[in-house]
Amino acid sequence: MTDLVTTTATSSKWFQHYITSFDWEKFMHLITSRFLSLLFLTLLFFVINFVGKFILRRSFKRYLVPKSGPSNRLQTISMLTMNLFHYTILFFWIYALLSTLGVPVGTLIAGAGIFSLALGLGAQGFVSDLVTGISILMEQQLDVGDVVQIGTIEGTVTSIGLRTTQVTSADGTLNFIPNRNITIVSNRSRNNMHALVNIPIAPTTPVEKLPDIIKAVNETLVPQHPSVIGEPAITGVVTLPPNELVFQVALTCKSGSQFTLQASFLTAYLKAIRQAGIQLPTHASMPASK
Repeated sequence: MTDLVTTTATSSKWFQHYITSFDWEKFMHLITSRFLSLLFLTLLFFVINFVGKFILRRSFKRYLVPKSGPSNRLQTISMLTMNLFHYTILFFWIYALLSTLGVPVGTLIAGAGIFSLALGLGAQGFVSDLVTGISILMEQQLDVGDVVQIGTIEGTVTSIGLRTTQVTSADGTLNFIPNRNITIVSNRSRNNMHALVNIPIAPTTPVEKLPDIIKAVNETLVPQHPSVIGEPAITGVVTLPPNELVFQVALTCKSGSQFTLQASFLTAYLKAIRQAGIQLPTHASMPASK
């Protein structure tokens, strides 16, 4: 018991001596100087980031945008450049903060084998995303504004970054796809599209009268739609699953206009056919596009 009291008293005296002899002024000066240094570095990199992005935006807008308007290709390159600049500034900002705090970043990374291995494994996905993103850009697989299908996701490309590609679906869902997961891309914005207008018919429908009606509608409707390329091709009677008879008309059109053209031409065809006194089935098949 006496030894315990003596030890406690000794520890108490040592602690009091430590508190009394501690240079609080030097400690507060160190804290203040480090805080001001960190604050200055943060403000400095914020200004560099702001000015750099401003210069990049002005450069793309002033020198690289053609007179006919911004292209999807140029917008894609602009986004990738912005992302690369952002990650570069972020890396040097973190490095500067750690160095100011006295952390030997280079020695720490080089000396910590397990940490380096874990960092390498964690960065493997990032590097894969980066390499795939550059490949997509170089091979011109995607551009901002393209209508694509990537795996099971369909929609419009809204952003191509260093790590992810953003695709907005028709219902407004924003999908973030890691670049390394992009293996097969179906780009529907590069070539002309084929819109198939399927007019439902019955076995008793006088199909021999339909071509003249459809040609008359085309003569009126095609000049109103400049996205239609060439003359619509009348395919004729075809069978759709499950055993549904349709009279099919194929339209070649510019990408992105196929769905509007399908609705417009199908409506006009049905109206003209009914005005000619031809009865059609009450059910209608959905128009197809490819």
